[in-house]
Amino acid sequence: MALMITDACINCDVCEPECPNSAIAPGDEYYVIDPARCTQCVGHFDTPQCVEVCPVDCIPLDPQRVETAAQLQAKYETLLVQGIARQAQVVGRR
Repeated sequence: MALMITDACINCDVCEPECPNSAIAPGDEYYVIDPARCTQCVGHFDTPQCVEVCPVDCIPLDPQRVETAAQLQAKYETLLVQGIARQAQVVGRR
């Protein structure tokens, strides 16, 4: 499952820099997680880093985004390939 941030978020700014997939961003009222980018840190860490640092425990699993460990790994690999392609484009412009 992807993670989600609830309205209990206090906008403390500690989760956003911890996300290795850049899935967390400021929302209108509190931070939000892009489910297309959230892998629960699969491929990077053993546990979701945003959950580890959240001082108010407002980052549960999103019940509307059920994903298996294999699906999270596949999403991580897709994001990795996209990042490599993006990096190659930037280098090619120089």
